[in-house]
Amino acid sequence: MKNTQLWYIVKRNTGKCEIFPSDLVRDDDQEVIEKWGTFVSQEEAIARRIGLIRAGKCQPQ
Repeated sequence: MKNTQLWYIVKRNTGKCEIFPSDLVRDDDQEVIEKWGTFVSQEEAIARRIGLIRAGKCQPQ
């Protein structure tokens, strides 16, 4: 069976970015400032989050 889980990076009001599976990300969430994705693997989302932290778009956790 093929894994079809997609991932998003979500920036919250705190400035920190978290990684969530696509089924947990809602467009109407008031705490979400920005979101990036979809990514085909959690590892790819982690690598992209590191890039966002280095670019100053997210605070490290």
